[in-house]
Amino acid sequence: MKRNSNPRVSPLVNVRRMIRRALADDARKKPADANQSDGIPAGWTGEIPSALSESTAQLIQSFDKCSDFIIRTFEIPALNRSAAAAFIDGLVKHDMIMEAAIKPLMIYARTEDMRNVSDLETVRTNMLLSSETETLADASTAMDKLLHGDALILVDGMPGAIVMNARGWDRRSITEPLTETVVRGPREGFTETLRTNTALLRRRIASSDLRMESMQVGARSHTNICIAYMESIARPELVEEMRSRLRGICIDLPTGSGTLVDFIKDSPYSIFETVGYTEKPDVVAAKMMEGRVAVLTDGTPFVLTAPMLFVENFQTAEDYLIGSFYATFLRILRLISFFISFLAPAVYIALATFHHELIPSTLLFTMASSAEGLPFPAMIETTLMLIIFEILKEAGIRLPKPVGQAVSIVGALVMGQAAIQAGMVGAPVVIVIALTGVSSFAVPTLSNAMSLLRWYLLLCAGIMGGYGITLGLMTVMIHLASLHSFGVHHMSPFAPLLSSDFKDSIYRAPLWKLRDRPAAIGAMDDRRMQSDKPDYR
Repeated sequence: MKRNSNPRVSPLVNVRRMIRRALADDARKKPADANQSDGIPAGWTGEIPSALSESTAQLIQSFDKCSDFIIRTFEIPALNRSAAAAFIDGLVKHDMIMEAAIKPLMIYARTEDMRNVSDLETVRTNMLLSSETETLADASTAMDKLLHGDALILVDGMPGAIVMNARGWDRRSITEPLTETVVRGPREGFTETLRTNTALLRRRIASSDLRMESMQVGARSHTNICIAYMESIARPELVEEMRSRLRGICIDLPTGSGTLVDFIKDSPYSIFETVGYTEKPDVVAAKMMEGRVAVLTDGTPFVLTAPMLFVENFQTAEDYLIGSFYATFLRILRLISFFISFLAPAVYIALATFHHELIPSTLLFTMASSAEGLPFPAMIETTLMLIIFEILKEAGIRLPKPVGQAVSIVGALVMGQAAIQAGMVGAPVVIVIALTGVSSFAVPTLSNAMSLLRWYLLLCAGIMGGYGITLGLMTVMIHLASLHSFGVHHMSPFAPLLSSDFKDSIYRAPLWKLRDRPAAIGAMDDRRMQSDKPDYR
């Protein structure tokens, strides 16, 4: 008999471990129950029985200890049969079930021509008033419909069930997105209801070419998602790749579209996002017209779009509603803000610590006088102020809106001024951190990446000065050039160089010059406009 290899473990513990292993092996060898698979609790499966008492008993057993599950039994005088309506309270409109199903069945004209009806299809077509109904025989499919807000109509002596669309849960009204405000553009944004979002998209693109494929993600939640694309524009291989990646998601509950991003994006360990997101229907419609694919998720107002290019971070919906020169100016301004947001602290450290000769004499004397008597070197000062800035930003986001604004404003002003007066940090450091924070808000989609880049380049500058910044920027550029988004180079049209796409990159040409769709996306129909702008001179 094999002895215990660890003398500190008692024999009783070893016996318990052996029992656990034996039970686990027995569980693995035991065949799965017919009503349970892959750890998912047993539900209503198989064929729906014809006996009303049996089908309702199975439903009640499946929804045991569920106070929101309701079964309403009633009689159908025209058929001389009993029936039942099953639904989830809070997901349906009670008036719709009563007016479109129960009342027509109970108060239907009691003529003799309906006495011999023995199938649900005749009941559905001749006796119900709802426009969205179907007959199902599979119990698991009916259960899925029930959990998503439909009502089931069961009739005694007739196998199967009638599924009626009675969805009517509370929903948020269509409002302007808080993260993508505009001055001249449309102000409506997506909501948390999938069908509302698809309707907003359909209003923008009134074309039969718009395809919307429904899928479900989540082993336990069965969350509805929708893949939207233009059939004659989007590449079939791109659509199939999106389908394949979404089918490969194995998770209990996708809490939002951000959960899907982690599973479908390329380079999952990159700090840069390769899947776009937006709350505006007009933005999604414009991206789909360029050959992209959109993914709408029930329960979240954010819609994913792919492929995504890096230059999209510097573009907004309002760029296409204003003049081309001013739109180009704003894009250049956002690009400058992007570089300032993560380079300013590192450049300050490099100049103040390693490269004094690059600072003008007057400015150098001012910096030296402000640093006189400070207890910490420039690297420690900048690190402390960056940490305080990140804390204030996080507190302003997480706290309730009125309190959060007070914390961010008062904290930035009072704490910065107090730190200078107390002699903890110098005024140049506060100015640099303030400029860094303001610049980061100009490109909100890159805010997370800029925070990490800021710390990375700050460390490089603290070790090697300007040479460290150069090496750090080179590694970042190499990493960006290697990124792909669903087979498309993330840095297009700059790497690789596509001169035809320069018209809508950092530079925004007049709209009448954007005749072709982006070559980087590779749309099947690459022509956006069939003719040039007419000459009115």
